[in-house]
Amino acid sequence: MTQNPGLLSERPNPAGADALSEVLRTVRFTRALYYTVNAGTPWPAIQVPAGTAIAPGLGTRTRNVLSYHVVIEGGCWTGLEDGEPVRLNRGDVVVYPRGDRYFLAPELGPRAAEADVGRMVALLQGVAAGAIPPSFTFGEGTDRTRFVCGFLGCDAQPFDSLLDALPRMLRVQRADDRLAELVKLALGDVGAAPGGDSVRERLSESMFIETVRRHLASRAADGSGWLAGLGDTVVGRALALVHAQPARPWTLAALAKETGASRSALAERFTKLVGQPPMQYLTRWRLQTAAHLLSGGEAKVAAVARQVGYDAEAAFSRAFKKETGLSPAAWRQKQGA
Repeated sequence: MTQNPGLLSERPNPAGADALSEVLRTVRFTRALYYTVNAGTPWPAIQVPAGTAIAPGLGTRTRNVLSYHVVIEGGCWTGLEDGEPVRLNRGDVVVYPRGDRYFLAPELGPRAAEADVGRMVALLQGVAAGAIPPSFTFGEGTDRTRFVCGFLGCDAQPFDSLLDALPRMLRVQRADDRLAELVKLALGDVGAAPGGDSVRERLSESMFIETVRRHLASRAADGSGWLAGLGDTVVGRALALVHAQPARPWTLAALAKETGASRSALAERFTKLVGQPPMQYLTRWRLQTAAHLLSGGEAKVAAVARQVGYDAEAAFSRAFKKETGLSPAAWRQKQGA
């Protein structure tokens, strides 16, 4: 999969936006697709299995599936299997960024006991292969609900700063501006024109990224966690520096000087918002970057080690195995690179 689209500049904290871009680049999407649904009420409730269960539908390298839905017309209910349902209306977007089980339904009421994993896998495989047209119409009711269903496959990464920081269900109400334009493009490219698969993949990624940006810009985060750190002047700057220059021989004193804060103030605020001290986060980011590099290319382990700030290959290998349970070489082999 190609590198994710860069983020646009509309962010409360430009330094934090850079950090978000860097993390988005390490979320390795293996396949992305979407289809549209035009349903006449009443329509049967849709239950979506866990992302790990339907991963085979998006290719052998896919380990989890994230999904989103955009309501174009009408409305419906959605929610986690173990959570409170929410109403989606025209223009609303819902994202399930961790691959949890969830449902979509025209009304609240009894649903089937189990989601049909095999049927969902076959549907995704069919749409991905072009054997099933990416547009569905069913139900004869005059009350119509139209929505886009998007699915993004990703591989297994040991450090999920972004996905762990997002809520299990993320809703953006009344999508407009760029997100609305992306939806219009998606609706206009449902057919089988040449290059359609590539366009749909990039649109699907872009809609996911734009929804994450909206979540961050709306200050929907609860005031703590990695996303909250991005919006903080000092911590956001520290995150941006670490992400942009992982190989630099950072110390707490050097990082504090660059952010204009004292060492104690930076350490306290960083730990409070991000959940771990700056130097511990630096180590994890270096290893996350290394995992991304190992999965995506043929660079020698020693070269990857130097690229993320380790002078000695042995020290890098020990740190990597401590976090992942695998040596760098074994990790690369497991990812199929």
